Amino acid sequence: MTAIVDVHHHFIPPVLIAQERDRLLAGIAHIGATSVLLDWTIERALEEMDKNAIASAIASIAPPGVFFGDVSKAVMLARSCNEFIADAVRAHPGRFGHFAVLPLPDADASLREIAYAFDELGADGVGILSSYDDVWPGDPAFVPVFEELDRRQAAVYVHATAPACCRGLMPGIPTALVEFPFDTTRAIASLLYSGALSRFKKIRFIFSHAGGAISVLAGRVSSFRDRDERLSALMPEGVPALLGALHFDVASSTSRASFAALRAISDVTQLLFGSDYPYVPVAGTLRGLAALDLSEADRHAIGYGNARRLFPRLGHG
Repeated sequence: MTAIVDVHHHFIPPVLIAQERDRLLAGIAHIGATSVLLDWTIERALEEMDKNAIASAIASIAPPGVFFGDVSKAVMLARSCNEFIADAVRAHPGRFGHFAVLPLPDADASLREIAYAFDELGADGVGILSSYDDVWPGDPAFVPVFEELDRRQAAVYVHATAPACCRGLMPGIPTALVEFPFDTTRAIASLLYSGALSRFKKIRFIFSHAGGAISVLAGRVSSFRDRDERLSALMPEGVPALLGALHFDVASSTSRASFAALRAISDVTQLLFGSDYPYVPVAGTLRGLAALDLSEADRHAIGYGNARRLFPRLGHG
Protein backbone atom coordinates (compact mmCIF):
# COMPACT_ATOMS: atom_id res chain seq x y z
CA MET A 1 0.00 0.00 0.00
CA THR A 2 1.52 3.31 -1.05
CA ALA A 3 -1.05 5.51 0.71
CA ILE A 4 -3.62 4.68 3.36
CA VAL A 5 -6.75 6.25 4.79
CA ASP A 6 -7.25 5.38 8.46
CA VAL A 7 -10.92 5.55 9.47
CA HIS A 8 -10.34 4.43 13.08
CA HIS A 9 -8.10 7.13 14.50
CA HIS A 10 -8.78 8.75 17.85
CA PHE A 11 -8.21 12.33 18.88
CA ILE A 12 -7.96 13.20 22.58
CA PRO A 13 -8.95 16.87 22.80
CA PRO A 14 -7.46 18.68 25.81
CA VAL A 15 -10.94 19.64 27.01
CA LEU A 16 -11.70 15.95 27.60
CA ILE A 17 -8.61 15.53 29.74
CA ALA A 18 -9.37 18.72 31.63
CA GLN A 19 -13.00 17.80 32.30
CA GLU A 20 -13.00 14.00 32.58
CA ARG A 21 -9.44 12.91 33.29
CA ASP A 22 -10.30 10.39 36.01
CA ARG A 23 -13.05 8.69 34.00
CA LEU A 24 -10.84 8.48 30.92
CA LEU A 25 -7.94 7.00 32.87
CA ALA A 26 -10.21 4.49 34.60
CA GLY A 27 -11.54 3.41 31.23
CA ILE A 28 -8.09 2.46 29.92
CA ALA A 29 -6.49 1.18 33.13
CA HIS A 30 -6.68 -2.42 31.92
CA ILE A 31 -4.49 -1.75 28.87
CA GLY A 32 -1.81 0.31 30.60
CA ALA A 33 -2.27 3.23 28.22
CA THR A 34 -2.11 6.09 30.72
CA SER A 35 0.89 7.73 29.05
CA VAL A 36 -0.65 7.20 25.61
CA LEU A 37 -3.73 9.12 26.70
CA LEU A 38 -2.01 11.94 28.55
CA ASP A 39 0.84 12.41 26.06
CA TRP A 40 -1.30 12.53 22.92
CA THR A 41 -0.76 15.48 20.59
CA ILE A 42 -1.63 16.24 17.00
CA GLU A 43 2.09 16.39 16.23
CA ARG A 44 2.63 12.85 17.53
CA ALA A 45 -0.36 11.65 15.53
CA LEU A 46 1.13 13.14 12.36
CA GLU A 47 4.50 11.51 13.10
CA GLU A 48 2.81 8.11 13.44
CA MET A 49 0.90 8.68 10.22
CA ASP A 50 4.00 9.71 8.28
CA LYS A 51 5.96 6.73 9.60
CA ASN A 52 3.27 4.34 8.33
CA ALA A 53 2.22 5.95 5.02
CA ILE A 54 -1.12 7.18 6.35
CA ALA A 55 -2.18 9.87 3.90
CA SER A 56 -5.32 10.81 5.87
CA ALA A 57 -6.92 9.83 9.16
CA ILE A 58 -10.52 10.46 10.15
CA ALA A 59 -10.53 11.64 13.74
CA SER A 60 -13.11 10.42 16.23
CA ILE A 61 -13.52 10.41 20.00
CA ALA A 62 -12.91 7.12 21.78
CA PRO A 63 -15.26 5.68 24.41
CA PRO A 64 -16.56 6.64 26.89
CA GLY A 65 -17.38 9.63 24.68
CA VAL A 66 -18.80 12.83 26.17
CA PHE A 67 -21.95 11.78 28.03
CA PHE A 68 -21.57 11.08 31.73
CA GLY A 69 -25.16 11.60 32.86
CA ASP A 70 -25.25 15.40 32.43
CA VAL A 71 -26.77 16.53 29.12
CA SER A 72 -25.61 20.14 29.39
CA LYS A 73 -22.04 19.04 30.00
CA ALA A 74 -22.22 16.56 27.11
CA VAL A 75 -23.41 19.39 24.83
CA MET A 76 -20.46 21.54 25.90
CA LEU A 77 -17.94 18.74 25.49
CA ALA A 78 -19.28 17.69 22.09
CA ARG A 79 -19.07 21.25 20.76
CA SER A 80 -15.57 21.78 22.18
CA CYS A 81 -14.28 18.47 20.80
CA ASN A 82 -15.79 19.09 17.38
CA GLU A 83 -14.29 22.56 17.15
CA PHE A 84 -10.90 21.20 18.22
CA ILE A 85 -10.96 18.54 15.50
CA ALA A 86 -12.24 21.00 12.89
CA ASP A 87 -9.34 23.32 13.71
CA ALA A 88 -6.91 20.44 13.12
CA VAL A 89 -8.57 19.61 9.81
CA ARG A 90 -8.14 23.22 8.66
CA ALA A 91 -4.56 23.45 9.95
CA HIS A 92 -3.46 20.26 8.14
CA PRO A 93 -5.29 20.18 4.78
CA GLY A 94 -5.94 16.66 3.53
CA ARG A 95 -4.38 14.93 6.53
CA PHE A 96 -7.42 14.68 8.77
CA GLY A 97 -11.11 14.04 8.42
CA HIS A 98 -13.76 14.49 11.11
CA PHE A 99 -16.37 12.16 12.57
CA ALA A 100 -18.32 14.60 14.74
CA VAL A 101 -19.16 13.55 18.28
CA LEU A 102 -22.82 13.93 19.30
CA PRO A 103 -24.26 14.54 22.78
CA LEU A 104 -26.28 11.34 22.65
CA PRO A 105 -28.50 9.99 24.11
CA ASP A 106 -30.18 13.44 23.93
CA ALA A 107 -31.78 13.52 20.47
CA ASP A 108 -32.65 17.23 20.34
CA ALA A 109 -29.17 18.33 21.34
CA SER A 110 -27.69 15.85 18.86
CA LEU A 111 -29.80 17.28 16.03
CA ARG A 112 -28.45 20.75 16.80
CA GLU A 113 -24.88 19.42 16.84
CA ILE A 114 -25.40 17.58 13.54
CA ALA A 115 -26.43 20.84 11.88
CA TYR A 116 -23.46 22.71 13.34
CA ALA A 117 -20.94 19.96 12.59
CA PHE A 118 -21.96 19.53 8.95
CA ASP A 119 -23.02 23.05 8.00
CA GLU A 120 -20.44 25.09 9.94
CA LEU A 121 -17.51 22.74 10.55
CA GLY A 122 -17.64 20.62 7.40
CA ALA A 123 -17.62 17.26 9.21
CA ASP A 124 -17.15 14.11 7.11
CA GLY A 125 -19.66 12.15 9.18
CA VAL A 126 -20.61 11.49 12.78
CA GLY A 127 -19.20 9.08 15.31
CA ILE A 128 -21.49 7.35 17.79
CA LEU A 129 -21.02 4.61 20.37
CA SER A 130 -22.55 1.16 20.19
CA SER A 131 -24.76 1.95 23.20
CA TYR A 132 -25.59 4.66 25.71
CA ASP A 133 -26.65 3.69 29.24
CA ASP A 134 -27.97 0.33 28.04
CA VAL A 135 -29.88 1.84 25.12
CA TRP A 136 -28.85 0.57 21.69
CA PRO A 137 -29.21 2.42 18.38
CA GLY A 138 -32.28 0.55 17.20
CA ASP A 139 -34.24 2.14 20.07
CA PRO A 140 -37.01 4.57 19.01
CA ALA A 141 -35.14 7.36 20.81
CA PHE A 142 -32.57 7.35 18.00
CA VAL A 143 -35.11 7.67 15.17
CA PRO A 144 -35.08 11.51 14.86
CA VAL A 145 -31.27 11.49 14.72
CA PHE A 146 -31.15 8.77 12.08
CA GLU A 147 -33.88 10.47 10.05
CA GLU A 148 -31.71 13.56 9.81
CA LEU A 149 -28.55 11.60 9.08
CA ASP A 150 -30.39 9.65 6.41
CA ARG A 151 -31.61 12.92 4.86
CA ARG A 152 -27.99 14.08 4.73
CA GLN A 153 -26.78 10.71 3.40
CA ALA A 154 -24.23 10.85 6.19
CA ALA A 155 -21.46 8.47 7.13
CA VAL A 156 -22.07 7.12 10.64
CA TYR A 157 -19.09 5.56 12.36
CA VAL A 158 -20.11 3.23 15.21
CA HIS A 159 -17.39 2.57 17.77
CA ALA A 160 -17.59 -0.16 20.36
CA THR A 161 -18.10 0.55 24.03
CA ALA A 162 -19.10 -1.45 27.09
CA PRO A 163 -22.72 -1.20 28.23
CA ALA A 164 -23.42 -0.24 31.81
CA CYS A 165 -24.83 -3.68 32.48
CA CYS A 166 -21.57 -5.49 31.73
CA ARG A 167 -18.65 -3.32 32.85
CA GLY A 168 -16.33 -5.29 35.08
CA LEU A 169 -18.60 -8.29 34.77
CA MET A 170 -15.83 -10.90 34.93
CA PRO A 171 -13.00 -10.38 37.41
CA GLY A 172 -9.62 -10.47 35.73
CA ILE A 173 -11.07 -10.10 32.20
CA PRO A 174 -10.62 -6.63 30.69
CA THR A 175 -14.01 -5.17 29.83
CA ALA A 176 -12.87 -4.12 26.37
CA LEU A 177 -11.65 -7.62 25.52
CA VAL A 178 -15.08 -9.22 25.40
CA GLU A 179 -17.70 -6.53 25.89
CA PHE A 180 -16.54 -4.18 23.12
CA PRO A 181 -17.03 -6.71 20.30
CA PHE A 182 -20.19 -8.08 21.88
CA ASP A 183 -21.70 -4.62 22.23
CA THR A 184 -20.96 -3.84 18.59
CA THR A 185 -22.85 -7.04 17.80
CA ARG A 186 -25.74 -5.87 19.97
CA ALA A 187 -25.77 -2.54 18.15
CA ILE A 188 -25.98 -4.21 14.73
CA ALA A 189 -28.65 -6.65 15.93
CA SER A 190 -30.59 -3.71 17.36
CA LEU A 191 -30.45 -1.85 14.04
CA LEU A 192 -31.47 -4.99 12.15
CA TYR A 193 -34.34 -6.14 14.36
CA SER A 194 -35.80 -2.64 14.75
CA GLY A 195 -35.93 -2.26 10.98
CA ALA A 196 -33.57 0.74 11.11
CA LEU A 197 -31.12 -0.67 8.57
CA SER A 198 -33.96 -1.25 6.11
CA ARG A 199 -35.46 2.16 6.78
CA PHE A 200 -32.35 4.36 6.72
CA LYS A 201 -30.82 3.16 3.48
CA LYS A 202 -28.96 6.40 2.73
CA ILE A 203 -26.84 6.27 5.88
CA ARG A 204 -23.38 4.84 5.24
CA PHE A 205 -22.77 2.83 8.41
CA ILE A 206 -19.20 1.91 9.38
CA PHE A 207 -18.62 -0.46 12.31
CA SER A 208 -15.37 -0.73 14.23
CA HIS A 209 -13.38 -3.92 14.83
CA ALA A 210 -14.99 -5.87 11.97
CA GLY A 211 -18.43 -5.55 13.52
CA GLY A 212 -17.53 -7.48 16.66
CA ALA A 213 -18.98 -10.99 16.60
CA ILE A 214 -21.64 -10.32 13.96
CA SER A 215 -19.83 -12.30 11.28
CA VAL A 216 -19.79 -15.42 13.45
CA LEU A 217 -23.42 -14.96 14.54
CA ALA A 218 -24.80 -13.87 11.16
CA GLY A 219 -26.41 -17.23 10.43
CA ARG A 220 -28.10 -17.29 13.82
CA VAL A 221 -29.32 -13.70 13.43
CA SER A 222 -30.65 -14.54 9.98
CA SER A 223 -32.42 -17.73 11.06
CA PHE A 224 -34.34 -15.93 13.80
CA ARG A 225 -35.50 -13.38 11.24
CA ASP A 226 -36.51 -16.02 8.72
CA ARG A 227 -38.88 -17.81 11.06
CA ASP A 228 -40.56 -14.70 12.49
CA GLU A 229 -43.09 -12.93 10.26
CA ARG A 230 -42.80 -9.66 12.16
CA LEU A 231 -39.02 -9.59 11.83
CA SER A 232 -39.21 -10.62 8.19
CA ALA A 233 -41.46 -7.63 7.53
CA LEU A 234 -38.96 -5.30 9.21
CA MET A 235 -36.11 -6.74 7.14
CA PRO A 236 -37.63 -7.63 3.76
CA GLU A 237 -34.20 -7.75 2.10
CA GLY A 238 -33.00 -10.40 4.53
CA VAL A 239 -30.08 -10.25 6.94
CA PRO A 240 -27.30 -11.21 4.46
CA ALA A 241 -28.17 -8.33 2.13
CA LEU A 242 -28.38 -5.82 4.97
CA LEU A 243 -25.06 -6.91 6.48
CA GLY A 244 -23.49 -6.86 3.04
CA ALA A 245 -24.36 -3.17 2.68
CA LEU A 246 -22.49 -2.19 5.86
CA HIS A 247 -18.87 -1.08 6.06
CA PHE A 248 -16.39 -2.46 8.58
CA ASP A 249 -12.96 -1.37 9.67
CA VAL A 250 -10.37 -4.07 10.30
CA ALA A 251 -8.71 -2.68 13.43
CA SER A 252 -7.62 -5.56 15.71
CA SER A 253 -9.36 -7.93 13.29
CA THR A 254 -6.68 -9.11 10.89
CA SER A 255 -6.05 -12.59 12.22
CA ARG A 256 -6.80 -15.26 9.62
CA ALA A 257 -9.83 -16.51 11.55
CA SER A 258 -11.32 -13.06 12.12
CA PHE A 259 -10.75 -11.95 8.56
CA ALA A 260 -12.16 -15.14 7.06
CA ALA A 261 -15.34 -14.76 9.12
CA LEU A 262 -15.68 -11.13 8.06
CA ARG A 263 -15.23 -12.00 4.39
CA ALA A 264 -18.03 -14.56 4.70
CA ILE A 265 -20.54 -11.72 5.23
CA SER A 266 -18.86 -8.79 3.49
CA ASP A 267 -17.27 -8.06 0.14
CA VAL A 268 -13.81 -6.49 0.04
CA THR A 269 -15.45 -3.32 -1.28
CA GLN A 270 -16.98 -2.77 2.19
CA LEU A 271 -13.77 -3.10 4.22
CA LEU A 272 -11.71 -0.18 5.50
CA PHE A 273 -8.33 0.27 7.13
CA GLY A 274 -8.51 1.15 10.82
CA SER A 275 -5.69 1.37 13.34
CA ASP A 276 -7.30 2.36 16.69
CA TYR A 277 -4.44 4.82 17.21
CA PRO A 278 -3.21 5.90 19.76
CA TYR A 279 -4.39 2.89 21.77
CA VAL A 280 -2.95 0.52 19.17
CA PRO A 281 0.08 1.38 16.98
CA VAL A 282 -0.77 1.81 13.30
CA ALA A 283 1.82 -0.81 12.43
CA GLY A 284 -0.27 -3.50 14.14
CA THR A 285 -2.98 -3.42 11.48
CA LEU A 286 -0.39 -3.12 8.73
CA ARG A 287 1.40 -6.28 9.92
CA GLY A 288 -1.88 -8.16 10.17
CA LEU A 289 -2.92 -7.25 6.64
CA ALA A 290 0.54 -8.08 5.29
CA ALA A 291 0.23 -11.61 6.68
CA LEU A 292 -3.08 -12.25 4.91
CA ASP A 293 -3.28 -13.83 1.47
CA LEU A 294 -4.67 -10.82 -0.36
CA SER A 295 -4.22 -9.61 -3.90
CA GLU A 296 -2.64 -6.22 -4.44
CA ALA A 297 -6.00 -4.97 -5.69
CA ASP A 298 -7.69 -6.05 -2.45
CA ARG A 299 -4.94 -4.50 -0.32
CA HIS A 300 -5.33 -1.23 -2.19
CA ALA A 301 -9.12 -1.32 -1.81
CA ILE A 302 -8.97 -1.90 1.95
CA GLY A 303 -6.20 0.54 2.60
CA TYR A 304 -7.20 3.33 0.28
CA GLY A 305 -9.71 2.86 -2.51
CA ASN A 306 -12.84 2.08 -0.49
CA ALA A 307 -12.29 5.02 1.87
CA ARG A 308 -11.64 7.36 -1.06
CA ARG A 309 -14.97 6.31 -2.54
CA LEU A 310 -16.74 7.21 0.72
CA PHE A 311 -14.67 10.33 1.44
CA PRO A 312 -13.37 11.69 -1.88
CA ARG A 313 -11.65 14.73 -0.39
CA LEU A 314 -9.32 12.56 1.73
CA GLY A 315 -6.40 10.33 0.85
CA HIS A 316 -4.30 12.66 -1.27
CA GLY A 317 -0.67 12.40 -0.37
